[in-house]
Amino acid sequence: MTTIRDYHERTKHSTASLRANRHSLDWDIQPLPFKIYPGLDPIALPRDLAPSPVAALDAIAALAPHRPDRAVPDLRTLAHLLHRSAGITRSRTYPGGHVMHFRAAACTGALYHIDLYLVCADLPDLPAGVYHFGPHDFALRRLRAGDHRAALVEATAGAAAVAAAPALLICTSTFWRNAWKYQARAYRHCFWDAGTMLANLLGVAAADGVAARVVLGFVDAAVNALLGLDTQREVALALVALGERPDGATGSHPPPQPPLALETVPLSTREVDYPLIRAAHTASSLATTAEVRAWHAAALGQAPPSAPAASVPLRPLAHPPDRSIDDVILHRGSTRRFARAAISFEQLSTALRSATHGTVGDWTAAPGRDGVAEPYLIVNAVDGLAAGTYVYHPASEVLEALRVGEVRQAAGFLDLGQELAADAAVNVYLLSDLERVLERLGERGYRVAQLESAIVGGKLYLAAYALGLGATGLTFFDDDVTHFFSPHASGKSVMFLIAAGVPARRARGG
Repeated sequence: MTTIRDYHERTKHSTASLRANRHSLDWDIQPLPFKIYPGLDPIALPRDLAPSPVAALDAIAALAPHRPDRAVPDLRTLAHLLHRSAGITRSRTYPGGHVMHFRAAACTGALYHIDLYLVCADLPDLPAGVYHFGPHDFALRRLRAGDHRAALVEATAGAAAVAAAPALLICTSTFWRNAWKYQARAYRHCFWDAGTMLANLLGVAAADGVAARVVLGFVDAAVNALLGLDTQREVALALVALGERPDGATGSHPPPQPPLALETVPLSTREVDYPLIRAAHTASSLATTAEVRAWHAAALGQAPPSAPAASVPLRPLAHPPDRSIDDVILHRGSTRRFARAAISFEQLSTALRSATHGTVGDWTAAPGRDGVAEPYLIVNAVDGLAAGTYVYHPASEVLEALRVGEVRQAAGFLDLGQELAADAAVNVYLLSDLERVLERLGERGYRVAQLESAIVGGKLYLAAYALGLGATGLTFFDDDVTHFFSPHASGKSVMFLIAAGVPARRARGG
């Protein structure tokens, strides 16, 4: 068994594993939800951010064309992208004076362990450099001066999107900020929470007319060193190439990159180590540009699956809501209770189509169409579609019925026995044929399966709110989900779950 397969098996949820786990939250060592560099001066980002006129559903599906005037994003455009993907959108004060800051994208346990870094050329109002984004004060801090994009071009083996990008964002995770609650399973959450954040980022970039492409093929050590990360605690997960510089010039050599020794505020007085996380990350890392080049060659060119003989075609809304992506993000919450009310098949069709459209990354041309994330549905209450289980085929935009009949009780068990999935109108599970993915993409394929599933799930999240519905991400009993959708899902692994429906109580807005 490979290291990554061993990690996946050992972090599965089951009724037995939950009974055996005696973990409890130690509030005395709850980690700080921000990475703070006390010795670096903040560069304030513009706060007067104009919303995009592009409808959210079009933005989620990446249907808006790239704008020539956004080929090189300026500071205000970057501020818009950063705020709507990782910024603070509302705060709440609890008894005792504790203030909770909620961010733009959904995150497991609201622990916010994903950070964003910016590597850019000289932009219209920002000098070239390597920067960290601080959500706590909505500011950038410069870690390195100069244009270091050539280091990322080299680390990605000359990826075309990276070579042409005047700006790149890098997602990282600080393990402890999530492992405090979720222990070793936090490595899955690295990609879940990066994925929901990237769903926001890609949607806003599309609305702003900025080209954006996710890159997972890179030499890990090179990217981590550029950012000065302590890789025992924090690692790079994904790159996002932003814009399309006309000349594509990144320079042949980056400036010198001496090791960074920058002070950061301690997250807590003590941290608990989970070696299984680091083992999984090390096993799925790429060490040389030759490995990256070979990985890219293996990643692309997968043919989409054929449509089933018996299927139900989607029936999207003829006139979907035109609510903006900004409005959706600023008022999005996690639905805590669903009414047992039906949504329409047209609403479901619109959400599925939007979430599985749009170019995402260097491992596939379009998620869901020739990607590795396969949407399986539990339908509880959808007018125009019989209750039961389905699998969605994005390439042909049809639903294949697996089993027709009442499934609420099963839905309420599979999400660790919570009522949310039983009450929701629909549950969408993203499954992946992990053995096939690992065979084709090596152990790094695990990152692909988790991240693509989370991006599609995050886009479903946004689409639900754009349609006036509610949604929430949930966890699950791994093997029970596979068994429930079998024989069709036999051998596949569940990566992500999102429930959607009519909220019983509206989430408080931004």
